[in-house]
Amino acid sequence: MLDSRLAPVLRAAQQTTSADLVVDYLAQLGVEWVFGVPGGSIEPLFDALARSGRTGGPQLVVARHEGGAAFMADGYHRETGRMGVVCSTTGPGATNLITGVSSAMADHVPMLVITAQTALPKFGRRAMQESSCTAIDTVAMMRHCTVFSSLVSHAEQLESKLISAIMAAHRSPNGPAHLSIPSDVLAAASAPPQRIHADLFAHDFKIADDRAIEILWRKILKVDTIAVFIDGEIGPAAEQVLAFCERVNAPFVVGQTGKYWVDERHPLYRGVYGFAGHSSARALFSEGRPDLILAVGSALTELATGGWDAHLLNTRLVHIDQNAEHFTRSPMANHHVCSDPGLVFGKLNQLAKDALVCGKRWYSCVEREVPVNCLGTCATLETPERCRDVSAPIKPQRLMAVLNRVLPPDTRIYLDAGNIWAWFTHYFVNTNFRGQVRIGAGFGSMCWGVAAAVGSARANPDVLTVCLVGDGAYLMSAQEITVAAQHGLPVVFIVLNDSALGMVLHGQRMGGAESIGWELNRVNFAMQAQSIGVPGIVVHSAAQLEEIDFNAFLALRSPVLLDVRIDREETPPITQRIHDLGNAARR
Repeated sequence: MLDSRLAPVLRAAQQTTSADLVVDYLAQLGVEWVFGVPGGSIEPLFDALARSGRTGGPQLVVARHEGGAAFMADGYHRETGRMGVVCSTTGPGATNLITGVSSAMADHVPMLVITAQTALPKFGRRAMQESSCTAIDTVAMMRHCTVFSSLVSHAEQLESKLISAIMAAHRSPNGPAHLSIPSDVLAAASAPPQRIHADLFAHDFKIADDRAIEILWRKILKVDTIAVFIDGEIGPAAEQVLAFCERVNAPFVVGQTGKYWVDERHPLYRGVYGFAGHSSARALFSEGRPDLILAVGSALTELATGGWDAHLLNTRLVHIDQNAEHFTRSPMANHHVCSDPGLVFGKLNQLAKDALVCGKRWYSCVEREVPVNCLGTCATLETPERCRDVSAPIKPQRLMAVLNRVLPPDTRIYLDAGNIWAWFTHYFVNTNFRGQVRIGAGFGSMCWGVAAAVGSARANPDVLTVCLVGDGAYLMSAQEITVAAQHGLPVVFIVLNDSALGMVLHGQRMGGAESIGWELNRVNFAMQAQSIGVPGIVVHSAAQLEEIDFNAFLALRSPVLLDVRIDREETPPITQRIHDLGNAARR
């Protein structure tokens, strides 16, 4: 296949429409796949994608629902680092996108969202599926869940608005940008594309506030004990942060998403803070009381901070982040550093190295020797004995312990919303700095993981992709497995099947609410998968799961579904979340 970035040059002579211009820009940005669902008004864009596919440019992946298409574009970005692209027809096609687009907005995912409109002469005339400003106004709707939303009212506007949308999507903080394009504008004649400087559009401008870093270093020199809180926006800079922790003898904890950027076997690790967290993490701040707390790469969300707990958020806090908006949640902090964390800790590491040579020492605020548990970490677990339980149905804790051992090291893991968040956060041990476990925690959308895993596997079918999903979320999104089957993608869907909406069931029990609305009928998801030609296996025991060769699934070039029967009576580690909900209700 030709390099997609050369496709515009090869197609310039035959370019005819505005839709081709859009696709040419995507090609120059290195976008390989566009996710969407067809419809009448978006057809000119699909025509352009058909022409593009024949010459090595961007190609189409047809999702089964527009919301799934947006989640796929999200997963594509998380695997490649490139902008996700999703498209839909007008009216209900556009409104179906909104949850997926909102999820991208909450998680700062750069995404180009293209929706069609009925032809311009039909505006205001109650045309079929009209969504102009005089009908169901999708441009206005999208303004509340994107960083940019605009109608292209004539072909001459298209290129400048396309450029604006792409640049807005990549401006810090990243997010989805929306263009609504009438079908007659998409089909209109267009000039040949210009050659663009693609790196400018998607450039990650890193900043370092040297003055703020200097003030931070003076604070570090004055204290004896430091603790570090690492959250999910840290990315690859986590390695530099941990190098700093080693130099200054600082124990560290992580937020729910931050854990997937660190090696949790590190001797300074004290567990997950906040949602589904470990008592050892909370004890670091409540009992250790370090002189200085560095919070790095965190939006300081409710889940990450245990409901904005005062043991973390206090006057000993220094908040380090490249998104200044996050500082609105840390006004009590004694210092803020609005800089790229990698640049900050690159400087701090050198300064600390020099200070150690000159005799400066920092001391641990907790006991050095912390017993290692059955999962090989220092984090204090709830019900650790369940990790060894061999009874049936399978204990969720046991399932996580088995997955720690059987999944290949380069597996991409996607977690759908529900109790899986809690079980995986508390009991799975991350062992690398590559962020290969992915979660849509910002908006908490059920169905996200199923479709995002498909988008990720479409981007990189040479590694195994695993999606962990509850039976409730899978029932909402099971149709998207057919996309993986159609494209021959190695995605293993592990459905935690307990015939219940588990977080609802246990949330009601723990919060003293009425027991209602949580029970689901028993479904054999393995048989359901087999009915569409996908291998399906019912897993009744942990021993059975341990016998499965996950490496063999990669060679199948097909999705696989594991219907894992779990014990719904096991209480997930969500006490803090229930406590926060109860406090909010009382207020």
